[in-house]
Amino acid sequence: MPMDYLVTGGAGYIGGHLVDYLVSKNHNVTVIDNLSSGHYKNKKSSFIKLDLSRKFSGKLDLDHPTVVHLAANPDVKASMSDIHGHYSSNVTGTLNALELARRIDASSIIFSSTSAVYGNASQIPTPESCEPNPISNYGLFKVLDEIMLRYYSENYGIKSVALRFANVTGGRCSHGILYNFVTRFRGGKPIEIWGDGKQRKSYIYISDLIDAMMVANKKSRRKFEVFNIGNNDSCNVMDISSIFKRCAGPKVKSIQMDPQPGDVRNMQLDIKKICSMGWTPKYPSKKAVEKACRDLLAIYK
Repeated sequence: MPMDYLVTGGAGYIGGHLVDYLVSKNHNVTVIDNLSSGHYKNKKSSFIKLDLSRKFSGKLDLDHPTVVHLAANPDVKASMSDIHGHYSSNVTGTLNALELARRIDASSIIFSSTSAVYGNASQIPTPESCEPNPISNYGLFKVLDEIMLRYYSENYGIKSVALRFANVTGGRCSHGILYNFVTRFRGGKPIEIWGDGKQRKSYIYISDLIDAMMVANKKSRRKFEVFNIGNNDSCNVMDISSIFKRCAGPKVKSIQMDPQPGDVRNMQLDIKKICSMGWTPKYPSKKAVEKACRDLLAIYK
């Protein structure tokens, strides 16, 4: 049965793939995006150009939609140098999205949080019960967003899920290590290895992520609930570099760079909670990275 969806950040990487999925299921999709980090548009969706750091005062003809709030600046490094800009995008933007959800009588909210809320967690794999301890402004602001989301759920009765994503990868991605590798390689530059290359993280392929988002929203029975969305394994930067070189060919050169400020050293999420609802990732971390490498090398020729 077709439903109404409002997707903020729907022209971006994750948002564009999600909109494609929802449209393929014959849902009615409206996108809000300022086109700052993506320009993808599905012709079967409606589009509103808006920077959510400003309130939306227009009218939307939607019937108790599900709001998927993906709009954010995901650049961890930039969050450390432009704290006010990131606060505007990632906290004020979320507040305005929540106010819009309340005003249009949304049936539910799916919020894209991040594994960065945990910082350098003492427990690996890290469960949802682990106390947030972010080491970046990006992670800090997502913690604030989750608090606001819980408040709106409990005070306005909007069912919501906060999904703490591991590193998401796949075709059309516009940031992250693989995007950096591909753009530098295509530009004739050596790929950059930040730090010692032993940073170990979990990766999830975009189609697995979207499946998990749908399962969490459909099967959660609480007014507000947090889910980790990731993989059962991880790989380090040197693993990713080797995979990329295997996919791109022998011409790939690499250089060592200083560590990135705010970069978490080790990240693997405990995903038993979402798996107990019937979801499981199809692609382990290294396979997700390999598929993403091939996707991106085909796109950025």
